[in-house]
Amino acid sequence: MTIQVGKTARRITVSGGNLFEIAATQYGDHTLWNVIARANGLRDPFLTGTIDELVIPDKPAKGQPNSGVIGA
Repeated sequence: MTIQVGKTARRITVSGGNLFEIAATQYGDHTLWNVIARANGLRDPFLTGTIDELVIPDKPAKGQPNSGVIGA
């Protein structure tokens, strides 16, 4: 599955942390961490201590698939 990053996508700067927390903050749903991971070419939800800029795509519409194994 490809995540489309549209014109309304946001960029945030983070230093460490994890995608579960970021998804909870950005979408109100920690289970959407994989949407952020795919948009940024990441497989691991845990970020290192470096400063990273992440693309935050729009929240998937209800009923739009967002689950599955990344990279499978």
